[in-house]
Amino acid sequence: MGFFIEPQPISLIVSMTALHDLPATELLAAYQRHELSPVDVMQSVIDHVSQWEPRLCATYLYRPEKALAQARESEARWRQNTPAGLLDGIPVTIKENIATQGDPLPAGTAAVKLVPAAADAPPAARMREAGAIMFSKTTMPDYGMLSSGLSSFHHLSRNPWDLSKGPGGSSAGGGAAAAAGYGPLHIGTDIGGSLRLPASWCGIYSLKPSLGRVPIDPPYTGRAAGPMTRTVADSALMMQVLSAPDVRDTMSLPAQDIAWGMVATTTPDFIRGKRIGLLMDAGCGLPLEPEVRAAVERAADLLQQAGALVTPMQPFMTQAMLDGMDHFWRMRSFTDMQALSSEQRDKVLPYIRAWADSAQGMSGTEVFHASQQFHLVRVATVRATSAFDYVISPVAPHVAFKAEWAGPTNDPMRPLEHIGFTVPYNMSEQPAASVNCGYTAAGLPIGLQIAGARFDDLGVLQLSRAFEQIRDPQHPWPQPPAA
Repeated sequence: MGFFIEPQPISLIVSMTALHDLPATELLAAYQRHELSPVDVMQSVIDHVSQWEPRLCATYLYRPEKALAQARESEARWRQNTPAGLLDGIPVTIKENIATQGDPLPAGTAAVKLVPAAADAPPAARMREAGAIMFSKTTMPDYGMLSSGLSSFHHLSRNPWDLSKGPGGSSAGGGAAAAAGYGPLHIGTDIGGSLRLPASWCGIYSLKPSLGRVPIDPPYTGRAAGPMTRTVADSALMMQVLSAPDVRDTMSLPAQDIAWGMVATTTPDFIRGKRIGLLMDAGCGLPLEPEVRAAVERAADLLQQAGALVTPMQPFMTQAMLDGMDHFWRMRSFTDMQALSSEQRDKVLPYIRAWADSAQGMSGTEVFHASQQFHLVRVATVRATSAFDYVISPVAPHVAFKAEWAGPTNDPMRPLEHIGFTVPYNMSEQPAASVNCGYTAAGLPIGLQIAGARFDDLGVLQLSRAFEQIRDPQHPWPQPPAA
């Protein structure tokens, strides 16, 4: 089904909004009407990146000249009314652990040998086929195992809302780039919250799809690729492209004709009558900060006023579940690092080395019991959420923290205390999104998590779009600091 692009008064929009700030849905409408050129849009993004990037450090393999060449090719196609695909001429960034042909995948760490990728991974392939301009990769921490922009390979990535804070992770650069206005579309990955956490702390929107909805290579339990955008409609637009099948993902879902275009026309009426669970206690990890609690409770009140049936929930995660997953991932990382030379291991962040090395004395029985927690989380999550159409909660118990920290505790022995709200939906394979629902007194964004039943990615997007229309007024997007 083709994506419906709602008619917009493009001339008025363009006159009031910088081109790099325009949503992809509006750019496409302007391209169709020959009111904008992909060259002008790409140049606007490049100029804006040049102002931000020395302080933000969100990009890897940033290639402005190549992007302009692609934009000129796109401009020629639009002049002939023969776009290459749904996203022809739209700027996009891709997280660096998603392979793009000919480019190395450092996985955020200086320990990895830089070997060019043989082929595009499925998300990159779909973007290229759709005509999008992939002008840069984005940064991530070592092995994607931190919720920050701290990396032994990349420069330290920062949060555009407050440069003393980090953007979150592991899709660190993607979150920062989306909030800073590096064009409208960005792709990240998520295995415990790596899309939703930076989305929450950077004030953007992101969807972690149902497992297998967006094919990825290599697949892994709980691992998903998904969109990072400023608007819900742009994420739905990306899903139409990203959800195309790819045989390389052995966990991928069958091809399905999903009406992603319905998201753009969803109204607050969608909320009426929906059974929504309200989860304010993760059952494990760090305590909920008062400002986060207030913002999520305000979101619940707005949904209830719009006709939802909101019911408080009891926690279903336990500290034992969280610790078990942590210990299993420690052993996985310890095993991976044992395969490295001593010279390579020395290049890994000390925090990551300390975390992984702590698994050295674990017995086989301990590793087995740790591995079983993933299934227990899955069962508990499905059981607790099945009584509702959707479940809302904080994305994280706190807001963005110091940029130089590896995580909110900065303690390698307590590394996952902030993912109690997000990681359950990776294990249960359910879709879950982060949408901004407020700000702290200091102006830092706060994310609302919206989770749905397995395979109901469209419904999560629709509820997100409906909430987007009833939430309190948003703060202006951050601007580059003065030189």
